Amino acid sequence: MSENWTHIPIMAAQIADLLLTDPNGVYVDGTLGLGGHTKFFLSRLGPQARILGFDKDEEALKMAQERVNDPRLLAFHASYTQAPQELKKLGLPGADGALFDLGLSSYQLDNPARGFSILHDGPLDMRFDRQNPLSAAVIVNEWPMAELERILRDYGEERNFTKLALAIMQARRQAPITTTGQLAQVVEKVYGGKRGKTHPATQTFQALRIACNRELETVETVLLSLGDIIKPGGRAAVLTFHSLEDRLVKNRFKELAQSGQWLLVNKHTILASYEEVRQNRRARSAKLRVIERIKL
Repeated sequence: MSENWTHIPIMAAQIADLLLTDPNGVYVDGTLGLGGHTKFFLSRLGPQARILGFDKDEEALKMAQERVNDPRLLAFHASYTQAPQELKKLGLPGADGALFDLGLSSYQLDNPARGFSILHDGPLDMRFDRQNPLSAAVIVNEWPMAELERILRDYGEERNFTKLALAIMQARRQAPITTTGQLAQVVEKVYGGKRGKTHPATQTFQALRIACNRELETVETVLLSLGDIIKPGGRAAVLTFHSLEDRLVKNRFKELAQSGQWLLVNKHTILASYEEVRQNRRARSAKLRVIERIKL
C-alpha cells in the first residue's frame, strides 16, 4: 500500500544537522506523515535513540510504520499537542529535539479521496483525522455567511472574501457542494476562470483545511507547551508553509528568546536550497525556524 506514494522530506539534512544533538537521545516527530523525516533521522541516530511520532491521520501513520520499520520509532495516532502527556507516561524528562512539520503529506495532497487537491476531483473532505466530525463539506454547506467570510479572510487571506462567501451561499442553495471540483468551479467563476500558475481556489482550499482541522489553534497550543516537551539543552524546529503559521512561530520564538530561557538558533528563516526546490516544488514555500532551550 505505502509504495504507491512518493514522499520527499523537506530540508531533512539541514534539520538533522540542527536538531540531532545527542545520537542516543529522545526526539519527537510532531507530524509523522509518511515517515520521511523520521527515517532520515534514524539513519543518523544510535541504537538507544527513540523517536515519538505523532499523526492524526491513521492511514498515513500505518504507512509511516511500514516505511520506517524500526523499533526505535514509537508511533501515536494523536495530535502533536499530546507529546507532553506521552513523554510523561514513558517516564521521560523531555525530548532532546522536536520537529513540527506543518505541511501536508504527499499522500494527503495526491490522494483525491482525501479532498485536499484542487487538481483532482474528490469528496470535499480535508480532514486529517477521519474521526473528526467537521469536514470541509460541513463548513461549505452549513456554516453561515459571516463565518465563511471570516475564515476566507483570516485563514485564506482572500481579498474577495465577501464575493466568495456569497457565491458559495448561492451555489449551495441550488444543490449541496460535495466535491472539490464543484467548489473549485464556484471559485473560478468569481475570478473569471483560471489565470497564471496558481489556481484561483488555492487560498479558499487553504482556509477550509485550516478551519476544519483547527490548525492554527493546534500550532498555538504546541508553541505554548514547548517547555513541557523540550528539556534543557534540547531544540525545537518548526517547518511552516504559509505566512499565518510562520507569523505565529516567529512571534512565539521571539517571546521565548526574550524570556532568557531560550535561544534562537537561527535569527532568520532557513529556506530550502535552489537544488532542493528544483527537485521538489513543495519545498519552495517552506520556512524553517529553530530554537534551543538553555535553562529551566
